[in-house]
Amino acid sequence: MDGTLLVTDADDPRLAEYRRLNDQAVRRRMEGDEYFISEGWVSIDRLIDSGHRFRSALLSPSRVARFRPFMDRPELAGVPVYVAERDVMHDIVGFDLPRGVLVSAHRQPLVTVDELVSDSKRVIVLEALNDDENVGAIARAARAFAIDGMLLSPTCTDPYHRRTVRVSMGEILHMRVARADADRWPGALDELHRLGFDTWAMTPAPDAVDLWQTPVPERLAVLLGAEGAGLTPGVLERSTARVKIPISENVDSLNVGHAAAITLAAIARPATPTAKSP
Repeated sequence: MDGTLLVTDADDPRLAEYRRLNDQAVRRRMEGDEYFISEGWVSIDRLIDSGHRFRSALLSPSRVARFRPFMDRPELAGVPVYVAERDVMHDIVGFDLPRGVLVSAHRQPLVTVDELVSDSKRVIVLEALNDDENVGAIARAARAFAIDGMLLSPTCTDPYHRRTVRVSMGEILHMRVARADADRWPGALDELHRLGFDTWAMTPAPDAVDLWQTPVPERLAVLLGAEGAGLTPGVLERSTARVKIPISENVDSLNVGHAAAITLAAIARPATPTAKSP
């Protein structure tokens, strides 16, 4: 295992960044705005392309051969690559990790709200989402449909949580992300309106307009709330339109990640050509 560092003690201080991966509150205190953890091959590929700098890697022995081409990349020059048997890795991270591939990387600063909205035409706004996997799925859909950036409310989950990065297939690392300060929420939406954005509050409310029948404005922010609670009254009141995805009356609502993908696909669809008069 030339070039790698074998670890046999789960308490090795060099592996402190990988501890208690399933404890979100602890992880936020540990990581702060300094670093994050990425898991799996695809997200690591996207991590390299994103420009986030590696700090270290932690692998099981069976993953070393596949990881070796990464070690030849200039982005990983001088980055320590630790190898631990599966039982040792279990004790380090706090659970069994079949994938056996983790990397720690430096966080890049989030953009400001003003920076995000000043030169964007399509933005997705997430209010108080606390499910990391939903945020990851939304980020992946947003990248797929050429959304310019993501605006998070003050209480929205960490966009660089390990599960968020994994479920997004690393696409969250390529998105411009801003987080509104507590004293600018929901007032940050007023800045969107000042710059000519329409804001669509996605809701299953009966009085909401049909997504398929609503013209798509030139500058648009799509607003999504947490599962169950939905968007808060303050956000709903500020939105320029309440929009719903028409679904079967036998179903109460859609998962927010699915709703985001449908909405973003709808707004990205080509305009229907106007029929010419004979």
